[in-house]
Amino acid sequence: MIYLDNAGTTKVGEEVVKSMLPFFDEFYGNASSLHTAGQIAKEHLENAREKVAKCINAEPNEIYFTSGGSESDNWAIHTACRYGELVGKKHIITSAIEHHAVLHTLDEMKKRGFEITYLPVYENGIVKVEDLKNAITDNTCLVTIMFANNEVGTIQPISQIGEVCKQHNVIFHTDAVQAVGHIPVNVKAMNIDMLSLSGHKFHASKGVGALYVKRGKPLFNFVYGGAQEGTKRAGTENLASIVGMATALEIGVSQMEQTTAHETQLRDMLFKQLSKIPHSKINGDLTNRLPNNFNMSFEGIEGESLLLLLDDAGICASSGSACTSGSLDPSHVLLAIGLPHEIAHGSLRLTLSKYTTLQEIEQTIKIVPEVVEKLRSYSPVWNSLQKGEKQYVIQ
Repeated sequence: MIYLDNAGTTKVGEEVVKSMLPFFDEFYGNASSLHTAGQIAKEHLENAREKVAKCINAEPNEIYFTSGGSESDNWAIHTACRYGELVGKKHIITSAIEHHAVLHTLDEMKKRGFEITYLPVYENGIVKVEDLKNAITDNTCLVTIMFANNEVGTIQPISQIGEVCKQHNVIFHTDAVQAVGHIPVNVKAMNIDMLSLSGHKFHASKGVGALYVKRGKPLFNFVYGGAQEGTKRAGTENLASIVGMATALEIGVSQMEQTTAHETQLRDMLFKQLSKIPHSKINGDLTNRLPNNFNMSFEGIEGESLLLLLDDAGICASSGSACTSGSLDPSHVLLAIGLPHEIAHGSLRLTLSKYTTLQEIEQTIKIVPEVVEKLRSYSPVWNSLQKGEKQYVIQ
């Protein structure tokens, strides 16, 4: 099996598993308990918090452990909106390509009377800072723009966005789930007020993440019932997974240069070779892009069929976010960068990791064109295009 869906989730690293094991049968105390076992657990919990903080240049008391990126996004947005209500500001700015954990939460905020501005991202999938400057007002309480997109891999001008928000005294939250552990993130230098991250995107286990909140910024309780996480999020901490996430992030940051070079080389091989398929198109910016992200559309085919045939051939791929894989609607991200519905439906996302091998990519380069050709041979749309009855969208 060739696994190329690392934006969906990643393999838990061997070192990460090893770091977690003692917390199942040796250091299994509750970190809230006063006895020795509990205090040992507490020490390991705070050590993990320090590690996570260091990796993004934060302070340990600015890190709050959560169940993952979706919870962190929800918590940040709910906090900013509650604060906005208290100070009489009910305008939010976001982008058209956010993860649904952000977009669906903002839909709920609309019901509470908040006005939402969705910034366009244009063909390259990147927000223009000028658009943000033009959209921000005295009524804006929150700007939430993702660090890097989970579908097309584009990296946003986070530092510039953070500077604009700082000048206007507006809370800036970024969903950095796809960025942390893969590209440099410095919350202080980038003027980030809130940041979401998720362990299973960088070789930790599922069900653990964190929310960074800059000291001095508001943070309201999200889960009630205990004094954990600075009294802000009740519930016994998932210590084994938290320790594993801290380990995974440390490894990711320490190996980032090496991993980036490896992934970029393989990704560029995919782009170079698969671009030879007639009437295909690379989606997203070629430069400001995650090193492990490949996204391409093939005219005349349907994405779900492409994924099923690739799976039959032993390749695990995706057409977009795993959170919406049950939907037959085209990707909102691909529509936002200007692709028509029929082209957005025929997209393929391949996302790599440090474990991806050259041999796997060579095999993928061999199989994908064969599958595309097979699907086109069945397609009445492709047949019409070939006969000249319809015009190609992708030249």
